[in-house]
Amino acid sequence: MSRTWGILLASLFALCVGANPAAAEKKYDPGATDYEIKIGNIMPYSGPLSAYALIGRTEAAFFNKVNAEGGINGRKINFITYDDAFSPPKTVEQARKLVENDEVLLIFQSLGTPTNNAIRQYMNQKKVPQLFVATGATQFGDRKNFPWTMGWQPTYQTEGRIYAKYILQNLPQGKIGILYQNDDSGRDYVKGLKDGLGAEAAKRMIVAEIPYDPSQPTVDSQIVTLKTTGADIFFNESSPKFAAQAIRKAAEIGWKPVQFLASISNSVGSVLKPAGLENAKGILSTNYLKDPTDPTWKDDPSIKEWASFMDKYFPEGDKTSTFSVYGYLTAQTMVQVLKQCGDELTRENVMRQAANLEDFELGLLLPGIKINTSPTDYFPVEQMQMSRFNGEHGELFGPVIAGEIGTQ
Repeated sequence: MSRTWGILLASLFALCVGANPAAAEKKYDPGATDYEIKIGNIMPYSGPLSAYALIGRTEAAFFNKVNAEGGINGRKINFITYDDAFSPPKTVEQARKLVENDEVLLIFQSLGTPTNNAIRQYMNQKKVPQLFVATGATQFGDRKNFPWTMGWQPTYQTEGRIYAKYILQNLPQGKIGILYQNDDSGRDYVKGLKDGLGAEAAKRMIVAEIPYDPSQPTVDSQIVTLKTTGADIFFNESSPKFAAQAIRKAAEIGWKPVQFLASISNSVGSVLKPAGLENAKGILSTNYLKDPTDPTWKDDPSIKEWASFMDKYFPEGDKTSTFSVYGYLTAQTMVQVLKQCGDELTRENVMRQAANLEDFELGLLLPGIKINTSPTDYFPVEQMQMSRFNGEHGELFGPVIAGEIGTQ
C-alpha cells in the first residue's frame, strides 16, 4: 500500500513539474547558488574621499539586516567590499579580484567617476553588471555603448541645470565663480550649469572656473583667487573634504557670495559641521532624499525605520549624514532587483531587472520622486528639489524638478 502511494506521489510531482517546468528550473551565473548571492563593492575607505566610506559601511549593515531577516528568496547576501583609496589603478585591481577570484555575480555601487571609468570597459567586456554606480556622471547611463553599466542618482548635468535656472530667475546680474574637481564629474557639473544658463549668459556671468585635484591637501588658494575675481555667486562643486574647506576658507577671508553646494557634499554631519554651521548658513543645494537632520521628517515612518536600522545594525554610524540615507536607499534598490530576478540569478537577468523598475517608491526619497528605468533609460532617479541651509538643517523649497537628460 505504502509503495503504491509513493509511486502515485512521484507521478503527481512529475506531472506538476512537466506542466510548469519554470517552477523547478533555476539558472545561476558565478556568484549565485541556492544559498548565496555574492555582491562586490569598491569604496574609498581611505584617501581623499574617505568621507564616502560611510556609504559602503551602511550598505554592508543593510545587507546584514536582510540576511538576519532570511535573505532574498532564501539566499543570503555575501557582500565583499574592498578599498581603492580613490585610485583608478587600485580600482582596476580590486575589480579584477572581485570578478576573477571572488567570482561575484555583480559589482554594486563602486564609488567615483574616474574610478568607475577605469573599470567600465573591463566590466562590459566580461558582461558583469556594474550596477548603480555611486556617481552622477552622465556617461554612466550610456546604455548603447556600455549596456552592463548603470548609475543611480540624478546626474551632475541635471543638477547644474537646476542651479542655472534658479540663478537666471533670482540672480540674473550675478557674477559666478566655480570651484570644481578636475575630472569628468566636475566637468559634468560645469557643463550642466553652462547649458542651463545658455551660451550668452554663461559667457557674461561666469568670471572664473578653477579646478582642484583630489590629491591636493587644501583648496584654500583657489578660494582666495575666486574672491579676487569679484564673483558674488560661488558654485562649490567639490567632494566632502574640500567642500568643507572651501566654505570655511570663504568665511575666514570675509568672502560672502551666494553659495551653491553640489548635492554630493550637502551632508550636515559630513560637510557642514566640519565647515562650521554658521559659515554654511544660507547655502543653496538640491536634494532628492530625506535629510535626517530636518525636523520636517521627525515623525516620518521611513525615517523612524531607518533610525531603528541604524541603532540595531550600524550603531557607530553617523545619523546626521545623508550618506547613510543614500547607502540605505541604494541597498534597498539592489534588493528589489534581486527579488525580481527570482530563481534566475544570471548576470543578464540582473541587468534586465535593473532596467525594469517602474514607479518604484522608497520612503527615504523625497515625496513625488520615484525610481524608473527601462531598456532605453538607465537613469533611475531624475528629479530633485532645491534646499537652503538655515544653520541647523536644509529647508526644502519650490517644486520637485525633473531633469532634462538627453537619452543616449
